[in-house]
Parts: sequence; C-alpha cells; structure tokens
Amino acid sequence: MAFTTKQKAYIALAATSVIWGTTWVASKVAVTNAPPLQVSAIRQFVAGLIYIVFFTIKGERIPSFKQLKPLWVMSFFLLIIANGFATWSIKYLSSGLAALIAALYPLCVVVIEMFFFKTKNTVATFIGLILGLAGICVVFYDNAFHHNSGEYLFGVMLSLIATVSWGIGTIFVARKKLQINPYYGMGWQMMMASPFIFMMSLASGKNISLSAIPVQTWLAIAYLVLIGSCIAFVCFIYSMKHLPAAIASLYAYINPIVAMIVGSILLSEKLTINILIGTVITIIGVYLVNHSLKEVPTTEPIENEI
Repeated sequence: MAFTTKQKAYIALAATSVIWGTTWVASKVAVTNAPPLQVSAIRQFVAGLIYIVFFTIKGERIPSFKQLKPLWVMSFFLLIIANGFATWSIKYLSSGLAALIAALYPLCVVVIEMFFFKTKNTVATFIGLILGLAGICVVFYDNAFHHNSGEYLFGVMLSLIATVSWGIGTIFVARKKLQINPYYGMGWQMMMASPFIFMMSLASGKNISLSAIPVQTWLAIAYLVLIGSCIAFVCFIYSMKHLPAAIASLYAYINPIVAMIVGSILLSEKLTINILIGTVITIIGVYLVNHSLKEVPTTEPIENEI
C-alpha cells in the first residue's frame, strides 16, 4: 500500500511528536548515572559534528565570522543555557514535569515582547497566559507533596531559567535574518555550544572519565543523537513542508503528554489525575498563546524537546 504525500506528512508528524516526547525520558536515563552537563556537552558535540559533516559533503561552505556571530548568540540562549540547564534540571525532576515547563516558552515570549518591545496582545493571549500559569501551578502543587527537597526546587529553578532563555532565543531568531542554511547553522550552534557546556561541567567538579560513563548512559545519548536529533528532525522538516504550520506545530502540545506517559511506564514516575488535569489546562493555555502569536515562530527546530 502506497501512502500519499499528505499521509506520509501525518506519519512524520506522529513520529516527531512521539520521538521528541521520549527524548525527555532518554535524557532522564542518561543523567541518572552521569553528570548532566557532561551528557549535554557530549550530545551537542556528536550531533553538531554529524550535521556539519553531512552538509559539508553536500557542498556547504564554512561560515564566515559575520555568519557565525548571530549563530553564537543563538547557541548561547538556545543550547548553552536552555538545553544545558534543561538537561541539568531533569536530574532532579520527572521527565514529564521538565517537558511541561519547557512547553511554557511561548508564554515567556509574550511577556518579554510585551515589556521590552511594547507589542499588543489579544484577549486570547491573556486568557492563555492565565490558563498556562494556572495549569502549571496545579502540577507543581501536586508534586510539592512528594518532592520537598531542595534539589527539587533547584531543578524547577533550572528548568524555568532554561525556558526563559529559550524564549529570548526564539525572539532573536524571529528578528534576525540568517545568511546561512538554518539546518547547517544548527550544527555549528551545537559545535560552538559543546565546549562551553563542557567547561560548565568541569567547573561543577562532577565530571567523570568517559570510561566511567555506564553503558545505559551511552545508549541514551546515542538515542538522543541519532533518533532525537537526526531522524525526528528529518520527520519534522517533512511535516513542516507538507502540512499547514498550525497542524505541523501540534507536536509541541503532544510532547509533554508523551513524556509523562512513557516516564510513568518506563521509569515509574508519578502520574496522578491532578497532574493530568494541570497538564491539559497548561497545554490549552500554551495553545491559545501560540495561536495568538503572529510574528514569532512556533518553534525553532533546535530541540526545545531537549
């Protein structure tokens, strides 16, 4: 049975939604027995190398200094801070909660644009903001009874910083025209980010030798790089090309749900009715905010899904 282009696009969308949701669980596995920042540095280096080699073979030239400058800014906000801190936070949070906090970045975009760029917002935007915050409060409230440690609060703080940084990076991407293939540029962003994340890991004093990293961590990193960064990314591009943007972006609302369900099955992470209700309320709020944004892209394909 031959699939039509549209059917293939929906299959690609489903694959993107599921795979990028499971990357949160894979990250949780990866950082369980290895320093999270070191895991992030290794992942960014390997994935970036793959992208650079692939596009170089296809004939892309090495970027000029002028082209690298905006890539460095994007690398700092989207990878060094956002992805690095998100990976760090998942050491102390459930994969589902980390994914849900990351999904709040459109709310950060709206607030930043409102205060610093004086943008006008619709009623739907404000309703979405209220629902998004209310939903995440329900999830936090339920988790608070089971996580009273300082590590949990530290994880929440790291995750919120990562989400705000992703929002800042998203605004920069929306307002800056890149003079380079964006997908090739993503490889360079990863390559530039990896040594800085590694230095952060060194500064934490928790680095371990590569030989001491357990097999399950290497397998998780391999999944994150090959499945999360490569295969899912191809599926994402295909769905964006052949489906309306509003439909292709639906994966962003499915990811947290996938992360919560898979995390509860594979890692026995707590999943209660209150968490599910709070998650649904949050996602509805994020959808309303995202739908009201006309000038800012829904997401930049540099793995807000971690």
